[in-house]
Amino acid sequence: MISTSTWLLTLGALTFVILFDLGLAITRRNRKTSLFEAAFWTAFYVGAAILFGLLMPAWSSSQGQREFFAGWLTEYALSVDNIFVFIIILGHLHVKKEKQQLVLLLGILLTIAIRGALIPLGAALISRFASVFFLFGAFLIYTAFTLARESGDEDEWKEGKVVASMKARGVSTFSIALVALGITNLVFSLDSIPAIFGLTKSAYIVTCANIFALMGLRQLYFLLENLLKRLIYLSKGLSLILAFIGIKMILEALRGVGIEEVLGLQVPEVSLEVSLGSIVTCLIITTVASLTATRGIASAD
Repeated sequence: MISTSTWLLTLGALTFVILFDLGLAITRRNRKTSLFEAAFWTAFYVGAAILFGLLMPAWSSSQGQREFFAGWLTEYALSVDNIFVFIIILGHLHVKKEKQQLVLLLGILLTIAIRGALIPLGAALISRFASVFFLFGAFLIYTAFTLARESGDEDEWKEGKVVASMKARGVSTFSIALVALGITNLVFSLDSIPAIFGLTKSAYIVTCANIFALMGLRQLYFLLENLLKRLIYLSKGLSLILAFIGIKMILEALRGVGIEEVLGLQVPEVSLEVSLGSIVTCLIITTVASLTATRGIASAD
């Protein structure tokens, strides 16, 4: 059980970092982000997440540490996929490079707010209804199936009715982009929150993993902008991860309602070590396979 003081200290530190990033984005809102700057801050935030995880047993447990790393890796991988959609949206709306910093950070802050509302709801549902894992698991498997069917050619984005209506009313491009990112973030949150609850039931770990996964996305956007056409198997890798977590949730739900055997077979228990190993392996294979298959694109560029 995480104490109230630990919650407050953690949220206070994370809020300070977020406000610092917001101030940085406002200060540099009229400047382009260099590749070095993007790489530096991406490495800084990834390093901060790793350091937080390594120190976590001091106020949590080794089990909590493993849950954090599994959750953070999953959320970060999903966030990378989100970044590619952001690149397409901002390119489609012709948002100036100098203005992208601020709209990205505001969009990420909106994501944190959305997930901040969904996490307590998810925790409450899980604590009261063990069978909700059936619903979450089925939804993740459906999402995995949808991702697996994608061609990998993510160069198109269709405007929704809200965005089209705002354009017709003459709303500024900045505001339209912010709304488009907000709607997209809401949709993505419906995938990511059930996914991480399949790895941990701790609201503290879910919150920290989500915030750390979202930190530095503004810089990661500029770092990955040129890799959009190279990580062609990212959706396939994420589909495997989501399907794996979905199946794991359904197996836990079966045991939660007292079903230990199905068709004479013992319902297996998937350990966190297996989950973490599977996620890391899938991400490594997906990245290596994508970069290897697109070496010709890198040479052309």
